[in-house]
Amino acid sequence: MTASYASIVPTCKHEENVAEGITGRVVETGERIIVPVIGNEPNFLNRTGSLSSTEDHSLSFVCIPIQQGKKVLGAISVERRCDDHELLGFDVEILGIIASMIAQAVELYLIENEDKHNLRMENERLQKALREKFRPSNIIGNSKPMLEVYALISKIIKTRSTVLILGESGVGKELVASAIHYNSNEASKPFVTFNCAALPESVIESELFGHEKGAFTGADKPRKGRFEEADGGTIFLDEIGELSLPIQAKLLRVLQERTIERVGSNQKIKIDIRVIAATNRDLKQMAAAGKFREDLYYRLNVFPIVIPPLRDRNSDIIALAEFFVSSFARQFGKEITAISQSAQEMLLAYPWPGNVRELENVIERAVILVDENVIDGDDLPLSLQSSVAPAATEQAGLVAKVNSVEYGMIVEALTAHKGNITAAAESLGLTRRTLSLKMQKFGMNYKHYR
Repeated sequence: MTASYASIVPTCKHEENVAEGITGRVVETGERIIVPVIGNEPNFLNRTGSLSSTEDHSLSFVCIPIQQGKKVLGAISVERRCDDHELLGFDVEILGIIASMIAQAVELYLIENEDKHNLRMENERLQKALREKFRPSNIIGNSKPMLEVYALISKIIKTRSTVLILGESGVGKELVASAIHYNSNEASKPFVTFNCAALPESVIESELFGHEKGAFTGADKPRKGRFEEADGGTIFLDEIGELSLPIQAKLLRVLQERTIERVGSNQKIKIDIRVIAATNRDLKQMAAAGKFREDLYYRLNVFPIVIPPLRDRNSDIIALAEFFVSSFARQFGKEITAISQSAQEMLLAYPWPGNVRELENVIERAVILVDENVIDGDDLPLSLQSSVAPAATEQAGLVAKVNSVEYGMIVEALTAHKGNITAAAESLGLTRRTLSLKMQKFGMNYKHYR
């Protein structure tokens, strides 16, 4: 048998167009196909590109399935010059022998290929999920201060420069760091986080820089530190202001030389990382007081991003609250459709010293407590209820609860009647004067409800 071209085509579940052409039909039906003259067969697609000249169109083609039991694993084919087409039956017998010999190997190849494909698809899915979770457009809020933050993120993701994120505790500094990483060209590379205040100083050096075997008691094997784990990607150092001066000196060397030394070793290890640091402290003031290295401060302060506190982005509060309601309702299997007007008033009036983290905790508590499908004012903590009803702060128990309910009903009535005091009073069964006195008691202005 003089073959001009032979090929084996395994079938992969994830591949498209498997059933196209002659080979596809063999795989689909499990039946052999013999083509005496390729040029006379319109279904011969020449996907392998083996037919490069007009003479090749006079070749014969034989294709048979590769089977393991009744399962078709692929196809094996041959193209050859053959003047006696009856001899093609011998080609079928030879190909059948080869197909049976290689069937097990093809099956193992398909299993391995399918596993690799599934792993690749799962990795792509997880990467996409991370990008969706941390992209700037998914950081809730459209207030002017946050739009300025988004603009800075869009600039810095195009570079590998060091970033310093500043802001009060609970504003979402790690979320911004994640958004920077997962929208950069290194999104598929590691994103390693480390809280500089979470561990004692004796442990931090080993955690950040790694150690060699025998470097200290209990170091029974070498270990990579966070910097090595982040190689090629990003390391996020939260609460950077809590590092001791000796560790600050080592960090400065990393930023200057892009090398690290493990504890117990003098060997320099090159690393390629972006450093994103964050703090709620005034590093410049700390540097002036000698509590933070001034040279390190300037190394970190290449591209500062200041995250505004929640009280300065009041217009984002309800959007954030609704996002958290939806998230926790889904988590706890509840159907919650809205936040009442009175509850919204309380959320807007509260100063939020704990920022977004405190708001998230408040909404989680409310979702757990609520029995209806609407979160009302009395589902919120008393600290929030008193923020719109000052008289309740000096009272307790039943009186505070009554004030909270009364305030909520007035808010709902004024909202329904667009600030019309007369109509609102009538719906509540009160005189206009009585309602006005109650509004004065709670510091309410009808103009806010128009």
